[in-house]
Amino acid sequence: MQYLTEFRNKDIILALSEEVKRISTKEITLMEVCGGHTMAIHRFGIHSLLPPTIRLISGPGCPVCVSSQHFLDAAIAYSKIPGVVITTYGDLIRVPGSVSSLEKENAAGRDIRIIYSPLEALEIAGKNPEKQVIFPGIGFETTAPATAATIVEAKKAKLQNFFVLSAHKVMPPVMKALVNEGVKIDGFIAPGHVSAITGTAIYNDLADVFKLGVVVTGFEPVDLMQAILMLVRQFESGLPKVEIQYQRVVQSEGNKIAQGFLSQVFELKDDRWRGLGIIPKSGLKIRNEFSFFDAEKNFNVTVPEPADPKGCICGSILRGLKTPNDCSLFAKVCTPSFPVGACMVSGEGNCAAFYKYRL
Repeated sequence: MQYLTEFRNKDIILALSEEVKRISTKEITLMEVCGGHTMAIHRFGIHSLLPPTIRLISGPGCPVCVSSQHFLDAAIAYSKIPGVVITTYGDLIRVPGSVSSLEKENAAGRDIRIIYSPLEALEIAGKNPEKQVIFPGIGFETTAPATAATIVEAKKAKLQNFFVLSAHKVMPPVMKALVNEGVKIDGFIAPGHVSAITGTAIYNDLADVFKLGVVVTGFEPVDLMQAILMLVRQFESGLPKVEIQYQRVVQSEGNKIAQGFLSQVFELKDDRWRGLGIIPKSGLKIRNEFSFFDAEKNFNVTVPEPADPKGCICGSILRGLKTPNDCSLFAKVCTPSFPVGACMVSGEGNCAAFYKYRL
């Protein structure tokens, strides 16, 4: 298959659906841990193509959603420093902090600019040497290499006014944390773009130690149905393993160049996750040799004790324990136009997916 239309071919999708129904005899719970998968599953109505034996749940795959309240409050505090420019991705600007948001601070006159790449932040720093430009870096192994490469470029250019507030995270520790917590998971629909960077060895423990199937998956309906079929086959046979469905993009060894940037600039740290607390070795901090570009080491701010929005159950949703329909605020008080929690803000958030495609 080389064309998008073939990955949305109705006959192929229905044939995969029938095969899944034919072989699925045991109850199985599968979790996707990619916000893109969450949106695609709802968009294409994948739930409606599955037998009652199969339950799909969403995990912590939305970068904006999992970014901690403490991180957001810190970014807001930095924005209030005279001469500071906050350069941020669009989704992050609307996420409510404990008492404010970057959007509200922008309306109050703070210098906050939406960008599409950290290199844009670097360009802004170069053109405004009198300003201190801070980039709040969010995302998993997919976006972290771009931040790392930008820091390398900043060092080459000898910029003295560019800084990164890193909330970058890595995926395997949180997947293991959910299993250790006791969340009912029989297999993972693994993130395609993360795996294109990391390769598949990062999931080996999930299959070898936790005895869970892992299938790296694309984003079209044929991709998703084929991945579910692969996971069901593993589960029915009792032979969990790591497989790649998304072979047109993902290779087992991953992207060595991107991995090189990650290891050069970042090292692992214990990090905060919304709804999950601190997970050991799950975040990326800037190495000492690049500490000049680390916002946390170059600016002193007072961050209030984080406070989650009252009534919001985003944390439980990210752990796969609740769905948006379980939230008393969903589609009433909390909507995409007036989001209460992070899961409704992001285009990859579970609440946003439920709201848009209304299960």
